[in-house]
Amino acid sequence: MKKILGTSVVVILAVVMVFVYLHFGEKTADGSKNVTVEVTSQSGEVTSYDVETDALYLVEVMEEIEALTFTVDDGMIMTVNGETADYNVNGAYWALYVNGEYGNYGADRQPVTDGDVFGITYTVA
Repeated sequence: MKKILGTSVVVILAVVMVFVYLHFGEKTADGSKNVTVEVTSQSGEVTSYDVETDALYLVEVMEEIEALTFTVDDGMIMTVNGETADYNVNGAYWALYVNGEYGNYGADRQPVTDGDVFGITYTVA
């Protein structure tokens, strides 16, 4: 009886977790979108890229920008335009902002919707 009850609780928790993810998780938008990617370097110089895209996630938008070079490791932006932010060296990282708010996802999971402005900012903790 205890095994059945324990299994039932695990199944119920799994269903609740899936529901929460589907309801509150990131949402993508199909179709053409116009977005802006603004990169702020360590020196504070801002480079802006306006992009028309069908991409679902930010990393795909970044890949479409020919003038932008970058590396991403497990969703975390590591290098942008030859400038590396290494938290282990000096506490630096590339902060991701979406429409002026701190991003909740890595570049590989950040959804793209029409009119979004993405900020990628060199930041030292």
